[in-house]
Amino acid sequence: MKDMITGADKKQFIKWFLEHYELKNPEAEWLLQYLYSSEQLLARVHFTEHFRSSPKALLMSTTCVQMTAFKFYKNKRVTSDVEKAFLDVHSHPEEDIYVTLYFNGRNTCSRYLAVLEEVEEPKPTVTGTEALIALQAELVLDQIEREWRRERYDREIDAALVNGDRAAFFRLAAEYAKFVDARQ
Repeated sequence: MKDMITGADKKQFIKWFLEHYELKNPEAEWLLQYLYSSEQLLARVHFTEHFRSSPKALLMSTTCVQMTAFKFYKNKRVTSDVEKAFLDVHSHPEEDIYVTLYFNGRNTCSRYLAVLEEVEEPKPTVTGTEALIALQAELVLDQIEREWRRERYDREIDAALVNGDRAAFFRLAAEYAKFVDARQ
């Protein structure tokens, strides 16, 4: 039986993780930093591999793996919007948050394994067809999100050019380049 994982353990892990890995979704980094900054929230954070059965879960991946950048699950609803996740976490600090991180070497990373909690995964009640449909829907939603982000970058970069805002243009161009690299 693993000893109780303290807020200090989780805080130390998050600090190490953010120093050594880059998340695909830069906004997800500030959400992790927000969790890191609050002892009350850290007490409610649980690192786990079984996020789908959790009432409230965050899935985050780094640039070094081929996984969805960010997902927030709550009461069987899913979103890729970090801001919505942040607002929910901020508005409901009394709720447990189950965090799953995807990064290179996570299965052998002693720091990650030290904070990983075993959460009872209920037996699936969905059929293979339902699971396939859900996976297809998630892929379609990911594609829609990527297209929306690309169009947003196009609009913001165009606006920076029209306004002659060099700083905004270079910042957005760099973000766009990271976005394109993360998709490959």
